[in-house]
Amino acid sequence: MPGVGTPGGELPRAVGEAHRWWRAGEPFARATVVDTWRSSPLPPGTSMLVGPDGSAVGSVSGGCVEGAVYELAQEVTASGTPALQRYGVSDDDAFAVGLTCGGVIDIYVERIDPTGFPEFGEVAAAIRAGAPVAEVTCVAVEGPDPEARLGRRLVVRPDSTTGSLGSERLDAAAAEAARGMLAGGRTGTLRHGYDGRRLGAELTLFVSAHAAPPRLLVFGAVDFAAALARIGGFLGYRVTVCDARPVFATRRRFPEAHEVVTDWPHRYLRAEAEAGRLDERTVVCVLTHDPKFDVPLLEVALRLPLGYIGAMGSRRTHEDRLRRLRERGLGEDRLARLASPIGLDLGARTPEETAVSIAAEIVADRWGGSGTRLTSRTGKIHPAAGG
Repeated sequence: MPGVGTPGGELPRAVGEAHRWWRAGEPFARATVVDTWRSSPLPPGTSMLVGPDGSAVGSVSGGCVEGAVYELAQEVTASGTPALQRYGVSDDDAFAVGLTCGGVIDIYVERIDPTGFPEFGEVAAAIRAGAPVAEVTCVAVEGPDPEARLGRRLVVRPDSTTGSLGSERLDAAAAEAARGMLAGGRTGTLRHGYDGRRLGAELTLFVSAHAAPPRLLVFGAVDFAAALARIGGFLGYRVTVCDARPVFATRRRFPEAHEVVTDWPHRYLRAEAEAGRLDERTVVCVLTHDPKFDVPLLEVALRLPLGYIGAMGSRRTHEDRLRRLRERGLGEDRLARLASPIGLDLGARTPEETAVSIAAEIVADRWGGSGTRLTSRTGKIHPAAGG
């Protein structure tokens, strides 16, 4: 359930609710987006839960097909037989069972209970603890005896597995692929043969990677940082505010940050990288406005494979930073990764408006958006991930 409803939204509540149902032995349904085409509203891995009391948590399409999925979920809960259903534009009744946005989504619906999914408790515990774990589920079968394979599941952790997809070779191949996806925080489908070879492709396996949330590192204990910490948490990031000045870097000033650190920014960032706590999803925002802080910090950041690096300041400050960074040996390819001045042109004035501007640029950078008004564009609203 890496994205129950919306990213950063209902996940903690949904995991707790699902775990409670599971512990009580009350079957419930989970509907998961496993593949998308064209202008699909939500990405693969987004889930909706339908509880034993008939309650629904989350969304799989932003409202387009929720009613139809809800009915299917109740049927699956009653029968115990999983189902893979495709939803697109319906010529007869698009508003009732189709995606009015013109996209196509595949949704896999399964019943969850202690008998069919005995590992669910450990998966839920790992998600709540932020520990990496992946579920590999067989969602489609082409070939003989599909009932023997459909719905089988392998739970993959960095150093162990539980469950089985049906054979040791298939388990080994799927676990290797899932660990690679887990390391990158990626969710998606794999195609494998019964014996584990990719050439067979009789089985469609969905890998739901429950990785620790991406990190947002905000350097500079200023008012803009407080606003950015709030919006970063809303977007699902684990937010750290770091500043070398203990009088400013306090929990009282940044109550919505997950961590407040007093340290020299470049030293803290280098230590986090050496400890393996940064990855290609990590966002770094430099709000310090002071060359003695931000230049050493940016030198470290621009040499790391991070997701986004932005720095606040005027264009004059930006040009001075570039000059100093070039003197430290950074080439143009590394400097081109720096978003400075930080944020999109929204005409922002207040710290809160500026935080929206920065967050908008981070989202656009992550998904390949242009940052322009949708009314001025033609074509797809939702581009493929990464552009």
